[in-house]
Amino acid sequence: MPTSYTDLPDSIDSPSMRRAGRELLSLALIDARNHTLHLLSLYEQAMGTATLPVERLDGVLPPIWLAGHVAWFAEWWIGRNTQRAFGIDCPSRPTRLAAIDPQADEWWNPQQGGAEGAWSRDIPDLGQTKAYLLETLESTLELLERAAETDAGLYFYRLALFHEDMRGEQLVVMAQTLGLPIGIEIAPAPPPREPLLVPAARWELGLPAQGFSFAQEQGLHEAEVPEFEIDAQPVTWSQYVEFVDDGGYDRSDLWLSEGLAWLARHAEEGRRGPRHVEQIGVERHGTGGSVLQHRFGRTVRAAGHQSAVHLSWWEADAWARWAGRRIATEVEWEIAAETASRRGFRWSDVHEWTAGTLRPWPGFRADPWSEGTPFDPVPAFGQARVLRGASLATRARLRSTRSRGFALPARDEGFYGFRTCAI
Repeated sequence: MPTSYTDLPDSIDSPSMRRAGRELLSLALIDARNHTLHLLSLYEQAMGTATLPVERLDGVLPPIWLAGHVAWFAEWWIGRNTQRAFGIDCPSRPTRLAAIDPQADEWWNPQQGGAEGAWSRDIPDLGQTKAYLLETLESTLELLERAAETDAGLYFYRLALFHEDMRGEQLVVMAQTLGLPIGIEIAPAPPPREPLLVPAARWELGLPAQGFSFAQEQGLHEAEVPEFEIDAQPVTWSQYVEFVDDGGYDRSDLWLSEGLAWLARHAEEGRRGPRHVEQIGVERHGTGGSVLQHRFGRTVRAAGHQSAVHLSWWEADAWARWAGRRIATEVEWEIAAETASRRGFRWSDVHEWTAGTLRPWPGFRADPWSEGTPFDPVPAFGQARVLRGASLATRARLRSTRSRGFALPARDEGFYGFRTCAI
């Protein structure tokens, strides 16, 4: 078994930040907060106003509210939580102190305001929200200096870090949905490689008890995996164009019944391709496929060797059926990522759908801090979720292969791609 998750991190960009001590946690929390503040400044610059008004679209929340919620979350579970030292064993309703701002719960607690609360006209402006972000960070860092250097003592500090990274990524995905130019460039794609043959293995999914992990990552589960062939990189735009040109969106035999229903809903909108794609098909003059993609407010021609993005699980599954392959399962993806990287397995530059295998372990229970909130994990189809350290949407850093996440198969607003295995 690999040792990357038993070693202590030596960088704030390491996937093993889940085991970080006070010193690295302090640096990482500062880095994450600076990233949140930077994203808010990019929003302000792109929109030309400090009010940051946004449309009510699927997957979009007011950015000022989301940033305030990040600060509130840290204060709620650290600064105000008198039982934070219990870590994962902390009760879901611990004894709490008063907030820095008396109206903090009214503004940023999703349980109190619900979905409509985020759209309230009464939430603070950008200047007040930035001040709250700085105040809560200062409080968090002061308490961290005195925290016990144990998994329990550091649990909520690690949680706050991963939560802020996740919300930072959400701000970037929202900018893509809203068409805001925030200056995120596509990483250059490496040369394509042939599929890899991976030998049979006995593999342990999940994470041990040491360090921080979300509830859906916890619990160890062994699986016997036979030899398999897996793509070295996610499916590219040029590969996906072939599917479209062959009538992939019109062939009902390639789609599951739920996928056909999803397709019918989007066909009414005139959509016959992935989200944020204006045109997809064979070029009229010359050879090769053509993809015109909306990317952060600009229409760009996507390179054929770049990973296809903004795909729902249904589209990924239909492509795999058309190609005579199947979507890689979670365990196959993880084995290849941790054992075949020296032979050309490419770390994903997108969130990757897996074959519906990301599901709660038997006996799964939600984290106490997430119970009853609108942000509970959705126990459905899954994608290889990356938090601290990276995705195309945030920082293009190290890839974590063991961070599990749940998403409904119709999700397509994020940077979703996929890779396949031989049948």
